[in-house]
Amino acid sequence: MPRRGEAPRGTALAPTGGGLARWGLSAAQSAAAAAALAFLARPPAGEGPGRFLLWAVTGAGKTEMIFPLLQHTLDRGGRALVATPRRDVVLELAPRLAKAFPDTSLATLYGGSDERWKDAQLTLATTHQLMRFYQGFDLVIIDELDAFPYHNDPMLAHAAASSCKPEGNFVYLSATPPARLQREAAQGKLTHAKVPVRFHRHPLPVPRLIKMITVAECIKKRNLPSALKTNIQISLERDAQVFVFVTRIAQIEAFVNLMRRTFPGIHIEGTSSQDPDRANKVTAFRERTIRLLVTTTILERGVTIPRSDVFILDADNGLFDEASLVQMAGRAGRSMDDPAGRVVFASSRRTRSQVKAVAQIRTMNTIARRKGYLHPPSRT
Repeated sequence: MPRRGEAPRGTALAPTGGGLARWGLSAAQSAAAAAALAFLARPPAGEGPGRFLLWAVTGAGKTEMIFPLLQHTLDRGGRALVATPRRDVVLELAPRLAKAFPDTSLATLYGGSDERWKDAQLTLATTHQLMRFYQGFDLVIIDELDAFPYHNDPMLAHAAASSCKPEGNFVYLSATPPARLQREAAQGKLTHAKVPVRFHRHPLPVPRLIKMITVAECIKKRNLPSALKTNIQISLERDAQVFVFVTRIAQIEAFVNLMRRTFPGIHIEGTSSQDPDRANKVTAFRERTIRLLVTTTILERGVTIPRSDVFILDADNGLFDEASLVQMAGRAGRSMDDPAGRVVFASSRRTRSQVKAVAQIRTMNTIARRKGYLHPPSRT
């Protein structure tokens, strides 16, 4: 028998109790949810809460996959918590959970919430709210555990660990799990399931690496390298919305001005965490009023723009680690109408983070192809 937390070897993980059918999941989503349900259904080993990693690529539909896990817990009289880093995600998820579980009491907690003292079977909260609970839940789902503020914050990690009952379970959701959890999964110490494909069943766009000078040098010379200009022009001509990621807020205004001179007639804006008009600009970008948006990692996740291409400049900068590069690349190809998208890593040198990010994306595509999750190639 495998030890607690160790992945079962050579065993087929089937859905438990037929609880998956009502959720309309894809084959890849169903396989992962079934593996998680089998984990939740196993006898407790008395060694503290169990841990399960749901490693799903960007755009795979993580939220839909947690519904059967919540149902499993609620059907057994348990209490469940879904924690996510950002308040806007909490507010977006709340109506979806309320609709999925109409007969279940739901508490929604974030800074300023008026439900702080509500007792509920199902709780949806920002990660900072985890400090309010001690061994209160049978199931704790941590969404985007690699994201700020949860990532690298020992206080929040401790609060999360304390919120689950000793005989309960954690389920971690991530497109880019921290290296420690990736190692544990590879070594068989952390039970996990991978969802290597998006809902539209097309491969993830594989980044192309191009060589160029730094953004600072572009601003100083008041000129863009021809390779970058050519690639951005291709994206504009194919009618894509263009993300341009840079590392420094201080560079955005000057770089936006440079881009406007280079691509006259194209509506170009810039935004960052310090921009009070950021939400309106993202909306205008989504509605195609803005065609090219220069931004920082503030938009590396949680933003879905149909028909978008991604350019990551100074991709060799230490601020862009493997996870960040994968998340930014994940903004492209999310739409059923434009599943390919284009991703460009532009830098003066090739780094380990860039190579590993490309390798991770290629690996997920390989797994998806091997398991038959991808649409068969069209024959012309």
